[in-house]
Amino acid sequence: MRAYERLIKYAQIETTSDDTTGAHPSTENQFQLAKLLVEEMKSLGIEDARVDEKCYVYGFIPATEGYEKVPALGLISHMDVSNAASGKNVKPQMVENYAGGDIPLGESGRVLSPERYPVLEKLVGDTLITTDGTTLLGADDKAGIADILTAIEQIQTEKIPHGKLCIGFTPDEEIGEGADFFDVAGFGAEFAFTIDGGAAGEIEYQNFNAAGASLEIQGISAHPGSAKNVMVNALTVAIQLNSLLPANEVPEHTEGVEGFYHMVSLEGTPASAKVEYIIRDHDRSIFEQRKEKLAQAVAFINQQYNENTVKMTIQDNYYNMEDRIRPHFHLIENARKATEMAGVAPYIVPVRGGTDGARLSFMGLPCPNLGIGGFNGHGEYEFVSVQQMDKVVEIILNLIRIYAEKK
Repeated sequence: MRAYERLIKYAQIETTSDDTTGAHPSTENQFQLAKLLVEEMKSLGIEDARVDEKCYVYGFIPATEGYEKVPALGLISHMDVSNAASGKNVKPQMVENYAGGDIPLGESGRVLSPERYPVLEKLVGDTLITTDGTTLLGADDKAGIADILTAIEQIQTEKIPHGKLCIGFTPDEEIGEGADFFDVAGFGAEFAFTIDGGAAGEIEYQNFNAAGASLEIQGISAHPGSAKNVMVNALTVAIQLNSLLPANEVPEHTEGVEGFYHMVSLEGTPASAKVEYIIRDHDRSIFEQRKEKLAQAVAFINQQYNENTVKMTIQDNYYNMEDRIRPHFHLIENARKATEMAGVAPYIVPVRGGTDGARLSFMGLPCPNLGIGGFNGHGEYEFVSVQQMDKVVEIILNLIRIYAEKK
């Protein structure tokens, strides 16, 4: 079975995660895919294939005889999909031998256009799998799962020698909880790769340092007709506070390794308001400065009004995994080599976000990220290239061969 066929099967199962439930996993429907994957893993000869009570899927293949000293290698993807668009009733459509130009997405009225998505110009001749324009596809990260299990099938069928291979699929990555209950020790790998990027050939080992800040603003309500020198409008205070942050250091004006402040929600009334920010930067020292800048803005507002006007709580979410990958840079060197062996030009991409691998790296499992062969995740314009997914499978196989040479 080819990777795209698995993707189409997995895409039929809704696995949208939800950061409002407080449950682990955040949605019960993720178990449906987990159980299907366990059965498929067993059919592929993966040993101890199982799903635990938190919806983490694990299994392993013992080392080929004579390859027991090869470092145990992990392969990880996540089962949930983003809630940025519907993940229910996904109807993938296949565009064979893409000839260029616009692709109508079903009867939705949406069009996948190279004018808006220039990467399409590089994929002429490929077979593309798109959405019908009403849902996301779920390739982020069901394509990663499909790539991994297709590689495992080829290893078993072709009897490719290998060290111990550890397979893991996580829930709730899209809401930042994918590594929360991951059993690193039980997983059994010395090193791992998440397959959760974009195009085939992407190698990612640099990501944002990330924090979230919650601000509670207490205003003073008054009738607008007699509010002079009395009212403190909490909504106006929120806007004033936001104006104290650099206006050009926001997601819509930054790229690459440039960090930002991002107001993700503002709700309330003149009497009280709540503001949520995320803070991001690749550079740890600048990241700390950004948090301090926000704290200074809060202090300024409290000095202008009173010390209880704004109360802020701030929490770090994850850090740049580069610090943990650098001591094991063979992971990146071998990923480059494996990519070149597949006839694909490798390229390093700084992640403007985070991955399970970032947190796992800080949990003791060095874990850079590789592409899946997909594009435009988290929306109705998501699509994959069948040929690129095939290349990702080849890259995974090459990685396993490279590490097997170290016996």
